[in-house]
Amino acid sequence: MECILFRHGIAVERADWDGEEALRPLTTEGKKKTRKSLAGLRRLGAGPTHLFSSPLARALQTAQLARKAFGMRDEIAVKNELLPDAPPAELLVVLASLPDNARVICVGHEPHLGAAASVMVFGKATAGLSLKKAGGCSLGFDGKPRAGRGTLNWWLTPAQLRAQAPR
Repeated sequence: MECILFRHGIAVERADWDGEEALRPLTTEGKKKTRKSLAGLRRLGAGPTHLFSSPLARALQTAQLARKAFGMRDEIAVKNELLPDAPPAELLVVLASLPDNARVICVGHEPHLGAAASVMVFGKATAGLSLKKAGGCSLGFDGKPRAGRGTLNWWLTPAQLRAQAPR
């Protein structure tokens, strides 16, 4: 199994948003840069079989851009296990329900995604791993995903993903 953790794109700043936090959207620039990052991700050959997203608007918008970028027909699966305050190990339970040959993109938030990556690779949540907005990482598992059994394939910033995009 391959699991790609992808952070949502640039969203409207909290201080500039008068609405409910869960509804805070991507900016125009955020959508543009995210599309380009996803084009780079696609060029890396990361065609997903599953697409999961946090229920927050900025993550869902990012997942919708990913769905379009990869030409996916299946709907986005909204997972509370990708919320910013969800226990990182709970994402492993969701991933373990997938087939061994699945390639899943999980769109979420920091610090949750960095903590989830550390649980997957090191077996426990650690500080220091953090994805930038519209950046991602790929983790592989032989067999069912379990804490400490993941292998880090790559960790790319948004600029590195955008550099992979077709010109």
